[in-house]
Amino acid sequence: MSRTEAPRSAQGPGPVLGVVGWSGSGKTTLLEGLVARLAQDGLRVNIVKHSHHDIELEPPRKDSARLRLAGAAEVMIASPYRIAIMRELRAEPEPGLEALLARLSPADLTLVEGYKWESLPKLEVHRPSLGKPPLFQDDVTILAVLSDAARPADARAGLAWLDLNDLGRVVDWVCGWLKMQPQVLVDEAVKD
Repeated sequence: MSRTEAPRSAQGPGPVLGVVGWSGSGKTTLLEGLVARLAQDGLRVNIVKHSHHDIELEPPRKDSARLRLAGAAEVMIASPYRIAIMRELRAEPEPGLEALLARLSPADLTLVEGYKWESLPKLEVHRPSLGKPPLFQDDVTILAVLSDAARPADARAGLAWLDLNDLGRVVDWVCGWLKMQPQVLVDEAVKD
């Protein structure tokens, strides 16, 4: 299967791969380049991004913000170009990753930025220049480290170590990982 022939999951988000790292390490920049290359190769990619901050999609005086503030539980904005759903949690707890993934459209791959505490396969973006410890030493779900530094001698066996600045190599690694994941193909699901 080439990158352009990757099967689309019949339902759900497809394989899920986390991207973790300290603030300022380059996670979003990496994801931006990765998604662009994968989409260019014909893959449908979803993203779930965690934020510790409040999220405002529109300025406070716009219609959808006014409706949310008036008490709407969810506001969906739809246009010929995109759809956005804002759900007010109010006193509800933040939904878990599994619940968020269940709301996504089918895709070949879902990349998750943040959620480092979740038990899912992950890439770590690590820059020693930030002065923060690597996460891979305490998280066996990290399959590969993307770094601008050399692989340390004490890195565990089987942990891939990739040059953060070589996007082509990162894309190849992700596509190789993706090919090893079990998928329910759209054609197979239609036959059942």
